[in-house]
This record gives sequence, structure tokens and C-alpha cells, in this order.
Amino acid sequence: MCYEFTDRPPLPPISGGAVQGHDIELTAADGNRFMAYEARSGMANAPQIIIYPDVRGLHPFYKDLAVRFAEVGVNALAIDYFGRTAGTNARDESFEFMPHVQQMQLPQFFEDVRAALAHLRQNGGAERATFVVGFCMGGSLTLYSGSQDFGLAGLIAFYAGLSRPRPGAKGTPLDVADQIRYAVLGLFGGADQGIPASDVATLDAQLDKAGVEHDVISYPGAPHSFFDRKYAEFAEQSADAWQRILHFIAAHNASA
Repeated sequence: MCYEFTDRPPLPPISGGAVQGHDIELTAADGNRFMAYEARSGMANAPQIIIYPDVRGLHPFYKDLAVRFAEVGVNALAIDYFGRTAGTNARDESFEFMPHVQQMQLPQFFEDVRAALAHLRQNGGAERATFVVGFCMGGSLTLYSGSQDFGLAGLIAFYAGLSRPRPGAKGTPLDVADQIRYAVLGLFGGADQGIPASDVATLDAQLDKAGVEHDVISYPGAPHSFFDRKYAEFAEQSADAWQRILHFIAAHNASA
């Protein structure tokens, strides 16, 4: 399991004010309507990021995270996965997400990503560097997205499952990692029982093979989903992860 409904992301090292987000609805080329949440920094030429949630889909953790990104000068758009099977109605903590996860198909998900990219890139957004950050299942989907012609500046994958294929995919994230086209920042918990250290090492090797810039970090003793405000004992790791994310975005902000 990744984040609970009541969990919240740790605060970034620099926090602004007066940033608000709002719910929106996007439509993919195949007609699928899906929920999203947008927060904009108000800064000229700000980089932008799409947030891929965990298996629960779009819930408060990721809406809060979008606002945190906007506070540090990054326009953010968090997307939902389940428009085709669960619709666009508001959901609470009782939402049974697994039946919808099991119906997801990677090609359809990519159609939703294209709609999200089109939204971000309108009104001058095409000139801005665009990143993806994903968590748990969203981390895996981030790596899959790296093989697509999305014109991204970089990928940030938190505790991505690496050895299980998604329906509609041509192999596992590890199988396709050597096809990734964009710089990668991978962030893992060293005590994550669901992601063996050997898988993380293989990801690093596959990215070497892909010939893309990458930094794969494993925090000793940190569990799955350590990037969480409730984990006071891992506040140092969370702060380091934020610093790495912001440095990664700054370093690749000219990419397109």
C-alpha cells in the first residue's frame, strides 16, 4: 500500500504563499473524461510537472503535492486513472480502487497523459520544460512513460515497482528501462520489502544501457512511502528528496 487518504506530503524547503489549486476535468482523444487537479505558480516561464498518483488514484495527498510544487515555482497537474471505470464523481476514503486498477490498460493511460500534456502546453506552455513525478504504481507508470515520445524534460519515480508488468505493457518497467529517452531521478526506500535492492541495481544498469542521465537513490532504513509528513523519523530523507527533486528540475529546466 502507498498513501492513506489522510496522509500528506512533506513540506518543500522553500514555501511560498497565496497558491491555490482547483479541480478540473480533462478529455482524452478516445473520449474518456477524467479528473485532474491543477495548481499554478503564477511565475513566468515556470517549469511544469504531471503527478501520477499511487493505486488509489487522485486523492488529497496528490492535490496537496500539486500545491506544494506550485509554491516552489513549478506548475503542477495531478491526474486520476479511473475515468473509464469509475467516472469523475468525487470519492472518499471508502473508494474501492483495486477493481479499477485491475481494469487499467497502459495504452489507454497514455491517451490520458497526452490529454494532460496538451492541457499544460496550451497558452504558451509548450515552451516550458515538462516533467513527470510518480509514486508507487505511479512510479512504475513514470518509467513506462519514459519510452514514449512525450517530449519530457525528465522523470522522477518514487518507489516504483519494477518487476511486475502493467496490462498492455511490453514487459516490466525493468524490461523497458533501456528504452527510456529522458533523464531519470529514482528515489527508493532501502527497507522497502516490496522492491528488492537487486531490482533497484538492475534499473540503474538498464538506464546505463539506455544512455540517459540518471540518479538512482536508495535511502537506508527508509520504508515504502517514506515521503510523508507523518513519518517524522524520516524527515531528513524527505527533505533530501525534495532538494534532489528541485535540483533535478532546475538542472533540466531548459530541456524540451
